[in-house]
Amino acid sequence: MDAHVLLVEDEADIASFIQRGLTEEGYVVTWVTEGEQALDELRTSLVDVVLLDIRLPGISGMEVLHQVRDRLPHLPVMMLTALDAVEDRVAGLRSGADDYLPKPFDFDELLARVEALLRRAASPDGEAASNVLRAGNLRLDRAAHTCICNGTALNLTPKEFDLLAYFMAHPGEALQRAQIHRDVWGHDFDRGTNLIDVYVAYVRNKLNETACCDACIETVRGVGYRFAPTSNASAS
Repeated sequence: MDAHVLLVEDEADIASFIQRGLTEEGYVVTWVTEGEQALDELRTSLVDVVLLDIRLPGISGMEVLHQVRDRLPHLPVMMLTALDAVEDRVAGLRSGADDYLPKPFDFDELLARVEALLRRAASPDGEAASNVLRAGNLRLDRAAHTCICNGTALNLTPKEFDLLAYFMAHPGEALQRAQIHRDVWGHDFDRGTNLIDVYVAYVRNKLNETACCDACIETVRGVGYRFAPTSNASAS
């Protein structure tokens, strides 16, 4: 999947320059000009890295950064700004920015820093990347034990979390109840219990609470369940 960059910049010339260059390098770039627009985008889309100007109309880039850190603490953020005094850089980094690039800058340096941020987001051996499961606007991090959809954290119990992670790790597969029970609960399936059905209902309800329409656990009659994130079918 192409990395998704959220560019928050109110200067059109600079934004066009960055967007064009990153797009040519294969990135998906969403450009917004205001802080509120950036926060709205983060509520509804999965973003891999944020390029954030400090001086924005409306709420400042620093306030956007504070809210991002509250909601998405692990999302890489690089500040882009004409404020290049040492105290400004220190303030940005202490507020949670992962990097700080003063204007004007060379595109190759920007690109290298974006690549570094994305590498840092995953461990060198790929362990962190393998722990992160994505489906539409749903992101589950098994290592951090977090699950976020549309910018909202799902309040899952440990077993609900394990069940959703199992479904997300097997997208499109028709999973038998006995298989789910063995792999998630760790013991043989008792056909006289509706434990799995109850927990699937719990997870569905919590996905629905965040309007996570891109994540769907379908019932496969006579078999079990299928996680079909691109399906428009109603769960039954």
